[in-house]
Amino acid sequence: MKRFEISRFFIMFILIVLMFTGCVKEEKPSLDATSFFDRGFAYQNKGQYDLAISNFNKAIEINPRFAEAYYNRGIAYRKKGQHDKAISDYNKVIEINPRFAEAYNNRGIAYDKKGQYDKAISDFNKAIEINPRDADAYRSRAVAYFHIKKYEKAWDDVHKVQNLKAQVHPGFLNALRQASGRQK
Repeated sequence: MKRFEISRFFIMFILIVLMFTGCVKEEKPSLDATSFFDRGFAYQNKGQYDLAISNFNKAIEINPRFAEAYYNRGIAYRKKGQHDKAISDYNKVIEINPRFAEAYNNRGIAYDKKGQYDKAISDFNKAIEINPRDADAYRSRAVAYFHIKKYEKAWDDVHKVQNLKAQVHPGFLNALRQASGRQK
């Protein structure tokens, strides 16, 4: 019995020594797609878009059908001014989940930034079709209408945003008032 206890003690002693000398390495759990996504999201919120993209890439590598990872990577690309990459990611989101209204809205914003106003308006229309209470989509469509000088349609969307109890940027309202000649 004592012999068993001594050998067990000796084995434990050797394991402890090996761990402290680095011969035995503790396995760290590998991160899953959600962990990489969460880290990417945190970096994105700090404005660290390259680190965010890197983590979203890892999440997508682990789970190629992770729509939210593509969506947020698209946001990061858009914030960096890489609109074609953003559009590509939003396309993938829509392929995975055709009812993801925010993906249509953000793809529309990317198209708007590229001056492709018809495509932008089409995407805003789809976002509104999916979610008629999406003030962001109405607001974004108002901006696109403004760009193509369809001021009455822009005003219609401004009123829809206000009816949804959401805000319209005062600078945009002033620009729309000046362009349309309305004081409303």
